[in-house]
Amino acid sequence: MDSPRFGRRVSTKQFAGRLLKQPARQGVVVAQTRLGELLCRDCGNARDRRIGFELLRQAGRAHDSRAQLELGRLYSLPRHFDLAEARHWLEMAAAQGCDEAVERLQALPQAQ
Repeated sequence: MDSPRFGRRVSTKQFAGRLLKQPARQGVVVAQTRLGELLCRDCGNARDRRIGFELLRQAGRAHDSRAQLELGRLYSLPRHFDLAEARHWLEMAAAQGCDEAVERLQALPQAQ
């Protein structure tokens, strides 16, 4: 899935999703993060995105900085824009030493 050559193929993403589904349900944080990213980035339907957000939130609450950063990114996008949520997740990731989260926090507009 990380390979640019394979990562673009729909069949590869479906296979990865099937492999990650059970561990994510069992609470494996890395699987929750990876499947959450896959569902939020690459699925066109709202149901899959909602599930992806929930998986990322679970992983983020379990202190996974990658999930926290991804949630901060997603909440910064116009489609899902929520400044308070973006700031919350980016601050959590930054507190764990994530440099990209610090940069994104600085780029967020100030609350009015």
